[in-house]
Amino acid sequence: MNHIELFAGCGGLSLGLEKAGFELVLANELSPMAAETFAFNFFNENLEELADNDKAPQHTFWINSHKKTLKERLRENPFNYPALDKSGFSNLPRDTRELNGKLVVGSIVELNRLLDSNKELLTDLRTAFGREGGLDLVSGGPPCQSFSMAGLREKDSDKNTLPWEFVKFVEKTQPKLAMLENVTGILRPFEGDDGHKFHAWYEVAKAFSMIGYIPLCLHINARFSGIAQNRPRFILIAFRESYFQSISTQLMESSKHTGNRELLKPSLKFHEKVKKEGENLPFGHLNYCDLADTEMKILFRWSFLSELFADKENNVKDALDDLKQKYPSEPSDYVKELNKKFDFLSERSRLYNHEFRKNSDIVKRRFRIYQVLQNIDDSAVTKNVLAVMKDQENIAELSDKSWEMCSGYHFLSEHSTLIKFRDKTSFIEYLRSHPTKKQTQKALNPRKPAPAALSIPDDACHYDEHELRVLTVREMARIQSFPDNFVFRSKVTTGGKMRSFEVPQYTQVGNAVPPLLGLKLGKCLNRLLSYSQNSICSAESGKLCSKVEETDI
Repeated sequence: MNHIELFAGCGGLSLGLEKAGFELVLANELSPMAAETFAFNFFNENLEELADNDKAPQHTFWINSHKKTLKERLRENPFNYPALDKSGFSNLPRDTRELNGKLVVGSIVELNRLLDSNKELLTDLRTAFGREGGLDLVSGGPPCQSFSMAGLREKDSDKNTLPWEFVKFVEKTQPKLAMLENVTGILRPFEGDDGHKFHAWYEVAKAFSMIGYIPLCLHINARFSGIAQNRPRFILIAFRESYFQSISTQLMESSKHTGNRELLKPSLKFHEKVKKEGENLPFGHLNYCDLADTEMKILFRWSFLSELFADKENNVKDALDDLKQKYPSEPSDYVKELNKKFDFLSERSRLYNHEFRKNSDIVKRRFRIYQVLQNIDDSAVTKNVLAVMKDQENIAELSDKSWEMCSGYHFLSEHSTLIKFRDKTSFIEYLRSHPTKKQTQKALNPRKPAPAALSIPDDACHYDEHELRVLTVREMARIQSFPDNFVFRSKVTTGGKMRSFEVPQYTQVGNAVPPLLGLKLGKCLNRLLSYSQNSICSAESGKLCSKVEETDI
């Protein structure tokens, strides 16, 4: 099996797919900082070291750049890359076969334009550089900031066009399957100025149907797959129509996967409607399948998607407890199994990305307050305590209930010792002396998966009273199911104007598809592709076979 990875990021999805048995045909990523991590882990190519020694990379190529040297390119603003036909510096090889299994840095828009102008490369990608059976899969997760409920929700953002660029690439390369991953915010409609609602996920599904692909839309949560985070995602799996027809008998009539029929019937009806009405088909002719729904969960378990379920859910303590500075535990079964699954990565001489960030004493005391509130786990108490902390005019009152719940806990004193408060008044003074403007920061709950919003250091602090700090990059990566021998490269964090285009280590982790989820999805796609071994060229489908071969070539 093979795949092309678009919007590859640091490589979370690619890592999972590789473990599931997929060979990389080509990867594409916009950010040079994320590309640095991808190249280091998948090609053992240290771009920073090459740049310092003025050497050229052998596995990483730029479509076009304003910068002449590799050192400059690693810090270039990717949103300012010159267009393909403009003057710049490109290191794309003349022989397109040299791109087999490599990483191409640049915009998906320019990559699509490159395929328009370079028929040789297009043929190479359609045939997966001559692999038997051609291209199996195009996968990737277009940037999601404009769809995210935590973002600005900008309907007309340029980034909102990227799923459609993904569709264009699929139309050009004609894989058997396509898989698009995104945040669940894509399921929430945008309100237009005219009062009409724009359902982005539905329009993307419609776009796939219009190019001859049958879309199956899923709402899943990575925690069901064993990731130690509450991470809901939108997944769209699209079948090339001719390929679906070639495997439909096994897929829809298999006694082992009786749920396939119920899952796919709505998609097939939708696809036929789109073929008749095109882009004018109004919203309402397709629903997404929600894994959280009890009835749907039963269907999932009796379908090709059954691999999405893990034997058990894992929590924050499973992922992090052995990484504590003080009183660490032994690595959990979750950690041991994680490192065992991805042991094909290069061995490392030490644990990378586990450098602790410095926090001031007042921040540490505030973190301890968050830990206490997490232990109490009462929303009314949390709201009341935070209101007192944020009250600059000393008007907010601490309720008797809040004081009663908090009085049994130790808090960090100015002398860095843990103390209890004897009276309500002194506790109120303590809270007011630790003001904060942060709206969502809280301590992690060791007994539960981490919250969905976890992509920058300020999102959460540690759960242990002896660890009054934010998480390290490695700890964030553990929660996301990255193994310890996966190394994150480039800057650790960023700020100011550079936030708009830099992708430092924390952001790389936060943006990634969890490798364990990638592995589970890869196994699901594995089943779909396994049907083709004996069915595509069966004697009963000679006419269909000729169509498939034409499309593949």
